[in-house]
This record gives sequence, C-alpha cells and structure tokens, in this order.
Amino acid sequence: MELIRITRENIEKEHICCAISSNKDCQVQSKKAWLTERLDQGLVFLKGDVRGKCFIEYIPAEYAWAPIEADGYLYIDCLWVSGQFKGHGYSNLLLEECIRDAKSQGKRGLAVLSSEKKLGFLSDPKYLKYKGFQTVDAAEPNFRLMALPFETQTELPRFSPRLKQAAAQVPQTGFALYYTSQCPFTAKYVPLLEAICRDRNVPIQTVHITTTEQAQSAPCPYTAFSLYWNGEFVTHEIPSEKKFEKLLTDRGL
Repeated sequence: MELIRITRENIEKEHICCAISSNKDCQVQSKKAWLTERLDQGLVFLKGDVRGKCFIEYIPAEYAWAPIEADGYLYIDCLWVSGQFKGHGYSNLLLEECIRDAKSQGKRGLAVLSSEKKLGFLSDPKYLKYKGFQTVDAAEPNFRLMALPFETQTELPRFSPRLKQAAAQVPQTGFALYYTSQCPFTAKYVPLLEAICRDRNVPIQTVHITTTEQAQSAPCPYTAFSLYWNGEFVTHEIPSEKKFEKLLTDRGL
C-alpha cells in the first residue's frame, strides 16, 4: 500500500475523514480546517491510498491537543485501521513510519492516549504493548498515557498536573460537554445532542475547545469529546442520537 501525507496542496482532493466521502459534509469541512491550521506546527496526517479508515495522525507533543507533558516526543492523536483494511499489517506500516519520522527529527519517543482495556476512539493497549509501548501515567476513570521511549534514560511523559484542577471546575449541574474539531464527528453530533437536550428541557453546556492552550488545560485527557453529568464523567465516546436518548431516559430525563 502506498502512503500519502496530507499537505496544503493535496488536502482538498484527498479522502481523510474516516468513512465520510463528500467534501461538502460539515464533518469533512471541520476536520480539514482543523488539520490545515495545525500543519505548520508539524502535524502529520498519513493515510493509505484508499477511501476508508487507514491512517495515523500525530504532532509534536508540545502542540498536542491533550493535557500532557511530553517535551521532545511525538504525540499520536489517532491510529485507525478498520474494516477491510484490518489484518494486512497496515497498522504496523503506519506506526513504523511514525517511528522513523520521530527518530529522523531527533525525538525522544512516541506518546499516545489509551485505556486500561480497549475502548472506542482510543488506541488498543494490547497492540501498543505488543509494539513496545509502556504505561507511564493514569487518569480517572480509565485513561492511560502510554509511551515508546527510544532510550532507556529518557524522561517519560505524564498527564499535566492541571488535569485534576480542570476536572474540579466542571459544572456541577446538568450536562457539560467539552469537544474539539479534531474529531470530524463532533461537527455533526454535538448540535444533535444539544437539540435533544433542548427538546427534553435538559440543561447542557457545551464548550468548543478551539486552541492548543485550551486543550492542554482541559478536564479530560481525551479532548475531542468528553461528556459530564452533574460534574461526573460519563463518556468520551460520541453517542448516536438513539444512544444519547437512552442515556437520558436511564437518568429519568
């Protein structure tokens, strides 16, 4: 498989947003705008020459949209290979290219957000361990920061000390939703969830994180989407309309 690196010159013609195909889709427009703004910071979106989920996205950790401290590392936003592309070694191909790139830049290693057990939207901890990653920090309820240092004496990444402080400042009444445009699906689903809450008279506050500084001071390690109810974390996985309505019903709302 040929790998294609997204640039300002080819971003309009290349398929980048998971299974979404049309450039007119609000999700595609949102994601491509977010990517374009990050390219000068060293963000890399590397994809297979296919129309589907087969890509890796990473950025120097100093610019990562996550509350971490990992100077000198590359931070993997997303490594996603699924559907018909699974089982062909493409995850290895993408990760190995990321490692090669990191070493060519003189980086200390790689960092990535995972979980205690495999969860949606997060890198598989079993696969990462197989590739040599180690767990270097943990955050409630089940987030794990994993790293692949290139040298044994290298300082390891950690979650930002500001994480607990930010979590304590989450609104204590109703839903609070923090999200970014890093994930294309938020452009579609955040307005839908807001509309459902309006229809049911359920209070919801949405916070669109639009800068690196805001993301690095966020209350949740996964900044693309984090949902709270009365100050308690609910999920980082974007629910469909049906799942969200069930979530409300289960809470008597």
